[in-house]
Amino acid sequence: MVTGNFTTVVEFILLGLTNKQDMQILLFIEFLICYIVSFIGNMFIIWISSINPRLHTPMYFFLRTLSFLDICYTSCVVPKMLINFLSMKKTISYNGCVTQMFIHMSLGGTECYLLLSMAYDRYVAICSPLHYTNFMNPVFCIRMTMVSWVGGLVNAIINTVYTVQLPFCGPNVVNHFFCEVPTLLELACADTSLNKTVLFVCAIVVAVAPFFLIFITYVHIISSIMKIRANTGQRKAFSTCASHVIVVTLFYGTIFFIYLRPGTIHVTNQDKMATLFYSVITPMLNPLIYTLRNKDVKLALKETTRRLN
Repeated sequence: MVTGNFTTVVEFILLGLTNKQDMQILLFIEFLICYIVSFIGNMFIIWISSINPRLHTPMYFFLRTLSFLDICYTSCVVPKMLINFLSMKKTISYNGCVTQMFIHMSLGGTECYLLLSMAYDRYVAICSPLHYTNFMNPVFCIRMTMVSWVGGLVNAIINTVYTVQLPFCGPNVVNHFFCEVPTLLELACADTSLNKTVLFVCAIVVAVAPFFLIFITYVHIISSIMKIRANTGQRKAFSTCASHVIVVTLFYGTIFFIYLRPGTIHVTNQDKMATLFYSVITPMLNPLIYTLRNKDVKLALKETTRRLN
């Protein structure tokens, strides 16, 4: 579509993970398996923690929310990626690209704040156990979750508004497997320094600030755990926090790699792998991390199986 002296891009071509045709089918199978495992694993957590009264606690309320978030997260990216593996024309419309970018950024911001809420839950449980039921009541948990969703939504609105104001007059080849803000900024036919600054500031507010608060929270948690004299008590306390620490490390590590680079943005294969990790791999690993060593989930599954039989 021609506007003035410029041709406005109406669709983008997604280069994907590789341009080798002989790898497309193999990658399709691999990521289809990842998507199925991620979907089933997160649905299992939502199901088992919903039907078993043993898991009707704030910790599993946040975990259910995280699982639902991860299902949406992977569904925003993987289905289109799977279609492109089997398509000769790997295109996405301009509106579809903006929509994908908005949803992905909204869900990513929400997860950053939700992980902070989960850290606060562990802090109250370990550092103030006698006041846990008063502090972490259902209304407060719902409010924390709503704040997380609103925070992610605001982050997405800000970055999307700044991005769609840029002119895209060609080329229209996106060096990525989905529409992410840094990749689109590479294609804009205008100065993107303001956009990059906004992206960097939003990353500070949405990612760095929650991560810093999580770090401070775990400093207090570890300090409280070390004061527990019984070894069994220490092990149990560490065990309840270990899964969350692993998830935080995996998620925030790759987020920082992508978004905390002010100045010129160059999308590389390393960037693709980092994005792939926090968008696809981490949501698949979360159910495994939270259930493999979780005695409460194993016991709840045994009780549910016994009732069903």
